[in-house]
Amino acid sequence: MKRIPALMLAAALLAAAPATALAQATTDLSKVEGGHFTLDKSHAKVVFAITHFGFSTYYGAFPDLEGTLDFDPKAPAKSKLDVTINVKGLATTNPKLDEHLNSPDFFDTAKFPTATFKATKIEVTGATTGKITGDLTLHGVTKPVTLNASFHGGGSNPMTKAYVVGFDAKAEVKRSEFGIDKYVPYVSDEVELLISGEFDRAQ
Repeated sequence: MKRIPALMLAAALLAAAPATALAQATTDLSKVEGGHFTLDKSHAKVVFAITHFGFSTYYGAFPDLEGTLDFDPKAPAKSKLDVTINVKGLATTNPKLDEHLNSPDFFDTAKFPTATFKATKIEVTGATTGKITGDLTLHGVTKPVTLNASFHGGGSNPMTKAYVVGFDAKAEVKRSEFGIDKYVPYVSDEVELLISGEFDRAQ
């Protein structure tokens, strides 16, 4: 019975730990610091989802990204964003499928190893939301794409002490518009993109 208070105390401390970590970040833009940021490659990913013959949703990812963000929390619409995606580094957990997706049937990464996104317009839609329109260059084709973005917050990383801002975003593109039309419509033309990234402020 004497162990119960100690166990309860340990449980309370464990329960409080995530809240303490989360307290490092704020979504209050009046308290967020701006500046020049670089994408933290270890905490960034683009996940893509397609419909496979109408039977299921199939997922893959582009885990190798680089990017820069000039963020102005007082005037977010004036911020600038540039991202480069290593398409050749795509991952589906199926090596044979990865090889096929890298082939001329799909991304043809021997010719087009990277994709880029450069923001051309940022529109604030809410306290923590916005629309980021930019030019996506993929498979040698450039088209405008709009990301529906959410701001997770800014603050000091409790482990690295770096000042960080984090975002999620969603978008949908038609792969045929970028010249990637193999197996359409059996493998869906519409591709959903789920994007997440942390940016560290440059020292």
